[in-house]
Order: sequence, then structure tokens, then C-alpha cells
Amino acid sequence: MSTAPHTFRTYVAENLDALQSDPAREVFVHQERRVTAGEFRDLVYRSARALRAHGIGRGQTVTLLCGNLPETIAVRYAAHLLGCRVNHLYNKLSAESQAAIVRDVETRALIVDPRYLERAVEITEAAPVPDVLVLGPAKIGADLLELAAAQSAEPLVGDARPDDVCTIRHTGGTTGHPKGICTTHEQVQSFRGSIVESEEEAPRLLVCTTLAHAAGMITDSVLRGGGCVVLLEEFDPGAVLDAIERHRISHLFLLPPLLYQLMDHPDSAERDTSSLRSISYGGCQSSPTRIADAIRRFGPVLVQFYGQNEAGGISLLMPEDHDPKRPDRLRSAGKVLPQVEVAIRDESGRDLPTGEHGEICVRSAMLMKEYWKQPELTAEVLRDGWLHTGDIGFLDGEGYLTVVDRIKDMIVVVGGHVYTTELEDLINSHPQVRQSAVYGVRDADRMERVHATVVPVPGSGLDAQQLRDFVREERGAMYVPAEITFVQALPLTDAGKPDKKQLRLQAEREHTTA
Repeated sequence: MSTAPHTFRTYVAENLDALQSDPAREVFVHQERRVTAGEFRDLVYRSARALRAHGIGRGQTVTLLCGNLPETIAVRYAAHLLGCRVNHLYNKLSAESQAAIVRDVETRALIVDPRYLERAVEITEAAPVPDVLVLGPAKIGADLLELAAAQSAEPLVGDARPDDVCTIRHTGGTTGHPKGICTTHEQVQSFRGSIVESEEEAPRLLVCTTLAHAAGMITDSVLRGGGCVVLLEEFDPGAVLDAIERHRISHLFLLPPLLYQLMDHPDSAERDTSSLRSISYGGCQSSPTRIADAIRRFGPVLVQFYGQNEAGGISLLMPEDHDPKRPDRLRSAGKVLPQVEVAIRDESGRDLPTGEHGEICVRSAMLMKEYWKQPELTAEVLRDGWLHTGDIGFLDGEGYLTVVDRIKDMIVVVGGHVYTTELEDLINSHPQVRQSAVYGVRDADRMERVHATVVPVPGSGLDAQQLRDFVREERGAMYVPAEITFVQALPLTDAGKPDKKQLRLQAEREHTTA
């Protein structure tokens, strides 16, 4: 057995070194509270020692039930420094779903934001854990911040190894039971390439979506790149506009439905958003029509990111490719990243030529290690070093990748199949539509019927027959939705994606009771 000294450095160690260079600089703003680099760094080391004193260490799972707080990032860093696996729960999942995840990932310690204490009680009654640690005083568990305050803030050598699982990140559960996606520390290091880090001027990032999703990874890049992170607890378009103006925000990440809400806010055109240098968006399909609106509203600052938790980053559509006169280009996910290989394959695994639709398969150093405790599913998705994304797409002659649909979302109808994203693009192009979600619902004969839930322009008077006529004229009878429901807003997952699972269940219940 080798006795060579352990030299692997995690992303946490490298970020903490970057923070050491200027301990007085402001790195977090939360409400009226401001945290310096030195204070944050000290909190990470103190928290790591407090966790270790509780017997928590390498190879164990720490689960976070936390909102968007500086302490949420600090305790994640502390756990990763010790070599723990970290699982961050989506806060809007049901208590039953959260308890199932806590149990499944073999949680050693549940770390709780004081605002979620009642939910923590529900979870631990259903899935007991050895330790409950709270980010503040509470009637249950120990106060982790009090324990940390008694520890030394001296630098701590980390215990993590390259192939240790760093993060177990669960899917949002929009297509079934969430899967635990395991990513190693080495794979996290491979994901470090970030447009945020490459800029000369220090970024000011606004986080207004959950830190359990992409916002957490972008935060890591900003801290490493010498920037500051302003934290909002959740997305509210008015509050986001206020924060951009007040804090001179330069970088913002939004899922497309939230981007639409931001530009549709009645005050959007009057607010000062001139500080924005980058609005990155992704996580679900976007509408070329609405993205063109966003370009006209915010300027040439949009960057589309296409990736998956399983695959890491796959492609980017840069600002110079965001041309409102090129809906075909806006429909694409941009060019494949230099360190990534993409192949478009048919069901037999054969590579397809340029322009043909097939499954997007990816090979890179960023691929997940496995699905947590699901070896058969892992083997199905990871084959010969290639990850099968479950997305249908194609590459064009210029190397731009277009994602057409999820294989599971594609609706099989009499006469062919309907790509949900193509129909959404068409519906969204109607001048009296703001957003839409298209999904399949099985009828009593187990045949799929096309359903559309639509957010109309307020006061437009748009009705279902007008939309059906529009779709029939533009795309043909096969694409005409059997059912159209109008709503004021689409239900969204914790991450900000349209919750088609909820919409589908609602439609199925309505059919059952009809």
C-alpha cells in the first residue's frame, strides 16, 4: 500500500485559498447582512472541525435542508473538506419525498436552516438520522454555529480523495422518482471552466434560485473569481429588479420561465439593468420568440447553457449568436464545449449524420460516476464511456447542437409523434401567448392525447379554438392539442422548470372525475 502523502486538492481548498488573498473583501450579501472573505473562510474551517468533533467524516453523507444563506455554502464547503458526500434537498418537495431521499442516501447528519425546523421534524420522524444540526439555536438538535464558534479557524487539511463522491444531486422529479446522481471530487474539478472566472472585472452575482441547483455551482465560480454573491431566498421578479439596480448586479442565472417573468414584470422596462454583463439561462427548453424579446429588453448579454447533472456542461450559445432575426439559431443550444464529445445516435447505437434526429450522447471528464445504489440504471445510461442523455437532438453543418425534446416527453399520436418543445415554440410565437407547456396524457384507451397549458397575455381574450386554428394552419392537424387549459402562471419545480408531472397528474384527475 502506498505511503505517499495525500496531495489532492478539492475545489473547496482552492476556493478558500482564493478567499485568503483579500480577507476584507465582501463575498456575500444576504438581506442587510454582509460577509467578508475572511469571515466566510473562518466559518468553513470552524464548521469542519465542529462536524469532525461529532464523528462526521469521509465517506459519510451530510444532507442539507437549507435555504439561500451564506452558512449553507459554508457548511457544504466544510463537509466536502472532510470528504463527506453532500446531498442538498429541494425545499419544495413533499416531506414524504424528502424523507425518502434522506433515508436512501444514508444520511449521517441532517443540517437544518432554522426556517425549516417544522419540516425537519416531519422528515426525521419518518427517517431518523444520527445527528440533527441546526444553523442557529433550536429545540431540536445542536446549534452548529455555536459549536463552530468554539473551534479553531486555523486552516484544515482536507480528507477528500479524487474518486470520493462529492455530491449526490437528485433530479427534480418531474418525470418520476428522483434519481441520485453521484459526482466525484475529480469530476467537480473538471467542471471548473466558467465564463464567470474568465472576466477581468470581478463579477457580482445575484442568486434568486435554489443553491441546491445550478446557482450553487455558479456561486463557487464567482467566489473563486474574486466576486461577490447577493442572495435572495427565492425568485420574485420585482425583488430581482430591485436587487439588480441596488447592488449593480453583473451576472444572473435564470431558468427560461423565470426569465420570461422578469421581462414581463410591469416595471421591467423602467428599471436600470445596465450593470448586467451576463444573463445565463438553461435547465429546460427555451422559446426562441421569448428569448428574442429578452435580447431586445436586456441587450446582447444572454448566454444559453446546456448541460445535465449526469453529464456536466455540454454546450454554450454565446451572446454573439443571440440574433433575434435567427430563430433557428436561438432554438439551438449552441456549440459543443471544447472538452466535450457529442454523438447523435439511433436506437441501435449507430452514429447519425449531420441534421438527423437521434439521442444526444456525451463523453467528457465531467460525466457522473453513477446513480446512487442503482447499478442497472447506471449501466443503461453509461455505456462504453458515453452517457446517453435521454434527449433527442441533432447537429447542424456549422456544429450547432439543437435539443428537440426529451425522449420521455415525446408524444406518440396517430400518424406520428409530436415533439413537445416544437409545439411549445409554435404556441409561444402567437402574439397573445406568454408561456406554454405541452405534455401527453393517456386516455381511457391508453392512447396519448396532446395537452397544452397556456399563459395568455392578460386581457387578450384568447380562446382555445383560436389557438387550435393557429396550430392547425401552421403545423397541421396532428399537432392540434386535444385539450388547452389557460392559467395565470405555470407551476414550477424548486429549480424553476415547468412542472409537467404536476400538470399531467391534474389532467389525469380531471379525466377520471369527468
